[in-house]
Amino acid sequence: MNHIEENTIQETTRDARIVVGNITFFWISFFIIFLDQLTKYLVRANISYGDIIKLTPKFFWLTHVRNTGAAFSFSFGSAELNRIIFLIVSSLASLLLVYLILSSRNKVDTIAYSLILGGAVGNLIDRIIYGYVTDFIWTDFPDFIMNRWPVFNIADSSIVVAICLLIIFSVFSNKAKESA
Repeated sequence: MNHIEENTIQETTRDARIVVGNITFFWISFFIIFLDQLTKYLVRANISYGDIIKLTPKFFWLTHVRNTGAAFSFSFGSAELNRIIFLIVSSLASLLLVYLILSSRNKVDTIAYSLILGGAVGNLIDRIIYGYVTDFIWTDFPDFIMNRWPVFNIADSSIVVAICLLIIFSVFSNKAKESA
């Protein structure tokens, strides 16, 4: 066996180990999906649509809303058009995230992609079953920007945490490279 064939075999073996190792990160996605769907079920079962439960006087409230749009209630104007577009986009994004999880060589990226996948699939399940996403967490926000933050859910939170992880890791890894 020549040197080139040996390197190819070693690279293929290393790539296979990465894929197998990254499969375990799907548990993060499954946990987020489970927690998201459980909390949404509890909200639908226990809080009437539109009701608000003020857990603190101003900062943290629970409510039951239905979002046919996307983040911050972004909409294409029609609930049915939203459903079709967001089903397609969420499905394609989920497939891309599976690929990114399996091919990632960085644990932070893999964790972040797993969190995003869990959030995307959690909201996708709602869109498939109900045609909307159940949102229920409502927090206060400094009044100079907006009165209250838009209502969100566990899936949304998971996606935001993942994006923050990616940004923070990117900033700090770039600074480490610059100082080296």
